[in-house]
Amino acid sequence: MKKIFLAIALTLVAFTSSAQNSDQMRQWMRNMSRVEEKTIHSEILNADRNYSVYLPAGYASNTDKKYPVLYLLHGMNGTNKDWPGRGHLQDVMDQLRAAGEVCEMIVISPDAGGNIGEGVWNGYFDMEGWAYERFFFEEFLPAVEKEYRIKGDKASRAIAGLSMGGGGSTSYAQRHADMFCACYAMSALMHLDAPQAQAPRDEKDKMWHLTKAVNKLSCVDFVNNADDKAKEALRTVAWYVDCGDDDFLFECNMNLVLAMRKAGVPYQLRVRDGGHTWEYWHSALYDALPFVSRIFEK
Repeated sequence: MKKIFLAIALTLVAFTSSAQNSDQMRQWMRNMSRVEEKTIHSEILNADRNYSVYLPAGYASNTDKKYPVLYLLHGMNGTNKDWPGRGHLQDVMDQLRAAGEVCEMIVISPDAGGNIGEGVWNGYFDMEGWAYERFFFEEFLPAVEKEYRIKGDKASRAIAGLSMGGGGSTSYAQRHADMFCACYAMSALMHLDAPQAQAPRDEKDKMWHLTKAVNKLSCVDFVNNADDKAKEALRTVAWYVDCGDDDFLFECNMNLVLAMRKAGVPYQLRVRDGGHTWEYWHSALYDALPFVSRIFEK
């Protein structure tokens, strides 16, 4: 009989210990950062669009806390999975957070691309058959800032991106300066020559549409043509241009810097050794995230 009672007691102790360990594990998981993949349906695009969300450690447990947000844009042929995957966003954020170099923030990466060679739309601007900018500002941004605990004001909203996304983030911040406090452009597609008139214009030629849109919304031309009111708006955004010295887009990035210099718009510039590669963009995160964090904390 004693052996039976002992067995029951040991079982209860083991069960209690297991339950406590499970509670501790759940609490530990709630205090870790995480990356979520979500989907939103767009009436404007008549399609579902994916996006990735980095949530800081403690987001699940600090249920009353609101956070600043960084919109992080991918490049041509990329998707929302690029920054969490190839850019190792979560690892970099967690390292910088542990070192005290960044504040807690939410990072959202929307999908505006795919394999353009297979006829998939790419681009952050409105084009014939692809009103992505309307989708971003009228549907996507309001929806995600409602779903997540985001502060949702200019002082707490920044944007950044690489290549096509670097140009997209720059153009968004130029033309919506009232919405973003900072912009970090990496190897950015700031300008393209206009597509030739004889170029094909059928719906399947997505590159023609993208080239036309980038040219029409040239970031360099925007600054060169800015009036005093537009220049004053540009000065309310903290600008950072980061481009490798071997990048094929180096010249258009420097043209933007020269235009901003002439217009009296403050900026930061970094030219590092490197080209148009993920090695460069991954390393750029170690500058981009602290830069954005410093602007948030102001």
